[in-house]
Amino acid sequence: MGSALSYLIAFVLPCLDAVLPVVPSETVIIAFGVAVGGSTDPRVFLIVACAALGAFTGDNLAYLIGWRFAPWVERRFFKGEKAAARRDWAERSLARFGTGLIIVCRFIPGGRTAVTLCCGLVRYPWRRFALATAIAAVLWATYAFLAGRLGGKAFEDKPLVGFAVAFGGVLFVSGLIELARRIIAWRRRRARAQAGDDPPTASHGQQTS
Repeated sequence: MGSALSYLIAFVLPCLDAVLPVVPSETVIIAFGVAVGGSTDPRVFLIVACAALGAFTGDNLAYLIGWRFAPWVERRFFKGEKAAARRDWAERSLARFGTGLIIVCRFIPGGRTAVTLCCGLVRYPWRRFALATAIAAVLWATYAFLAGRLGGKAFEDKPLVGFAVAFGGVLFVSGLIELARRIIAWRRRRARAQAGDDPPTASHGQQTS
């Protein structure tokens, strides 16, 4: 815990993860939690603080990139049918849920990048964005670290098993969040489709009468 390199890694990886989703930031923070296990060393809080600060910085970096380099962002991140669909979903969801979406998407694989970049692209109010990303960063860093710590404490003699259990638990929760998002999106599309069928029917009924 006294290594400056540990704090640097805890900050840099969550920061880079905002624009490079392949960076294993969550994996590393979980691993730190497993490593400390049941330690009561107060310096463990510095790891969580560095991870939260890194996540917050990365989110705001993505916002700035979306704001200042919109054409490049469009070509780099939202080119193709699937990428365009992600942006469309992010814009519609931002208009509907705002800060709540920014917080929740911190826990959805790939969702964080799409939403934070879109916030910059659509000029979402920065103060609201900063507040949401600050809350999301603290929640995420604490959640990932504690998951690892619980796994490490439960399997003190088998750290790899502890890591596997903690990482699997985090993936399971992320999967549940993503499943809920997909179900909600599907139900909304279905509702819009049904609403689109209703007006012609009503109009037809009026003409018939």
